Amino acid sequence: MAQHKQPAHSGAAITSLKVQASRPAAIAMTSPAIDVDGWLSIDHAQAGDETSPPLSWSGNLEVVTWALVVEDPDAPRDEPVVHWLVWNIPGAWTSLPAGLDKSAHPRDGHDLVQGLNTGGRPGWLGMAPPEGHGPHRYYFQLFGLDRRLDLAEDIPLVEFVNVLKGATIAKGELVGRFETPHPTLDAPSRARTGAYGREEGAPRSPTEAERNAGRGGLDRDDPDRHAPHDPDGVVRPG
Repeated sequence: MAQHKQPAHSGAAITSLKVQASRPAAIAMTSPAIDVDGWLSIDHAQAGDETSPPLSWSGNLEVVTWALVVEDPDAPRDEPVVHWLVWNIPGAWTSLPAGLDKSAHPRDGHDLVQGLNTGGRPGWLGMAPPEGHGPHRYYFQLFGLDRRLDLAEDIPLVEFVNVLKGATIAKGELVGRFETPHPTLDAPSRARTGAYGREEGAPRSPTEAERNAGRGGLDRDDPDRHAPHDPDGVVRPG
């Protein structure tokens, strides 16, 4: 019997590719959890605090409710990993705070409902790509709806997508990346000033140990990226 081979990436379409908005207006999304280079903060990963990231949006506000789907299509499985499924966000809202309770009905969420993630729990599922699998993309997909949704808290994503198809007025998307740090190569060290968890060349603030030693943080202009240097970036002799 032929064995099923686990895919390197899911390859399946994410929700926003399956749902068309009835109006052309797009929703602009931002988040302080995503840096200027597009990397998601480790605070929202399973290796961090695993808190849900804050989001803000603007655009078509003539909606009754908002729905949010966050997926990782780079996971080595048949379907994208569902990291967050939320609906009945009040239409007057233009943001979600960080750290929503991991419950179907979080405190101060009004009628907001958090469905089940791929882990089988309500609320945000932190990022945790397999080590060595490379950066994964996390698609924050926001849908402006023309109605309030009366759905079971454990509705499967495939059924939720069918509901969105008939109710979406406008939609927006925000993408963040994350890669699981290598336990050795990316480990912080007092003797190194690497840009841990960031792309090569990205600036980093100095650690407390570096400040105490009179060094600044790693920056793009260092002649030697791992040599001791003073706050002005001048490399000290070994």
